[in-house]
Amino acid sequence: MKNINWRSDGFRIVDLVHAEQSPGEVRAQGWIRSVRRSKEVTFLAVNDGSCLASLQIVIDESAPDFGDLEGVGTGACVVVNGRLVPSPGVGQNWELQAAGVEVVSLAGADYPLQKKRHSFEYLRTIAHLRPRSNAFGAMFRMRSRLSHAVHTFFQERGFLYVHTPIITANDCEGAGEMFRVTTLDPENPPQADGQIAWHEDFFGSKAGLTVSGQLQGELFATAFTDIYTFGPTFRAENSNTSRHAAEFWMVEPEIAFADLNLNCQLAEEFLRYMVGYALEHCAEDLVFFNQFVDKGLIPKLEAVVLAPFQSMTYTEAVDRLQKSGQKFSFPVEWGCDLQSEHERYLTESVVGGPLFVTDYPAGIKAFYMRSNDDGQTVAAMDLLVPKVGEIIGGSQREERLEVLEQKMRQAGIDPASLDWYLDIRRWGSCPHAGFGLGFERFLMYVTGMENIRDVIPFPRTPGNARF
Repeated sequence: MKNINWRSDGFRIVDLVHAEQSPGEVRAQGWIRSVRRSKEVTFLAVNDGSCLASLQIVIDESAPDFGDLEGVGTGACVVVNGRLVPSPGVGQNWELQAAGVEVVSLAGADYPLQKKRHSFEYLRTIAHLRPRSNAFGAMFRMRSRLSHAVHTFFQERGFLYVHTPIITANDCEGAGEMFRVTTLDPENPPQADGQIAWHEDFFGSKAGLTVSGQLQGELFATAFTDIYTFGPTFRAENSNTSRHAAEFWMVEPEIAFADLNLNCQLAEEFLRYMVGYALEHCAEDLVFFNQFVDKGLIPKLEAVVLAPFQSMTYTEAVDRLQKSGQKFSFPVEWGCDLQSEHERYLTESVVGGPLFVTDYPAGIKAFYMRSNDDGQTVAAMDLLVPKVGEIIGGSQREERLEVLEQKMRQAGIDPASLDWYLDIRRWGSCPHAGFGLGFERFLMYVTGMENIRDVIPFPRTPGNARF
């Protein structure tokens, strides 16, 4: 990705450490990562977040232009003027021979990031400062670049980007795990017939934070054919696992005139593109994760880009698991939801690569998934990858009005509550499909990070909304 230095007040560190030739006199600014002092020379490692590498600043403190730098330490903010020259040091092409240093702000001895290495657990307690560490600098640069990659993939293929609502009156998944949005007095809400009078609330009905933009996305797919939404979603699930967060981002394309096979084709193309984009455009940060977080990460990602994506039905998958002789913590039988241990076994031991599992039992999937002709399964798919398990989940949507109304009643959903959703089945209905990729789950996969709290700038989990 080409970097354009738009600033008129100096150079970014990335432009200096990767310069092809010296621009001569430069101005650099950033935060000190480390300080080394000898009798007459001080070396500062300065970083501004634009890349993993820091720029070495060489200061001859005997020169008359310099004041006392004794109190300058890790975390201090500085602006340095000088000349960029070839560095005799190992591992760096350039260093900045300082002509003058302006100390914008000192950090002090109580600055929490004095050490070079901190545990991820400790850094979560100072989430407002952890972006200055190497690991989280790399993490959030990758998050930014891969967010851009999501839009690039779909925009290059003519998809329309839709901003679906964050506040909604509909629980897409039907699990009832929504955060409520209300202006009613929580201590004394108005009552009607012994129940809360939601009709007196701001929106005139019970509302919450969305768990998915899918239902609204389907509306747009039946007008624009190919659309996607990429935004925050929420789930009030009281879970403290390393894979769950109350606020997370979802990538959700919807495609009209599509069946399950075309949906799988799009999912495969999307995952290959995203992993390939990370390898090409996030190489420096991936080397860091490969070295310090997940050894073997880069070969794993390269293998996914090149590997064939295989497919089997849920019924075939259960049969393979039952005949494997493998002991699982969760027993496997037809009708159960596959657990991570089952998914990983299928990808790592059975097919040795990415795997689509399709045609799940209707009883364990959402009401909107299209019923298959066998009357027992639905046209659903999960894309499984080694080391993680499910990374994408989707389905062909039920486009037949009568069938969908019947499924809603069986799920305890009043069809009248989703009359607008049913309208696209009444007027100009067509086969359509879509999937969802949890962006944080993907970031965990592509960086090797093991906790979802470490791929979100400010994680929202039970008991944690401080920052």
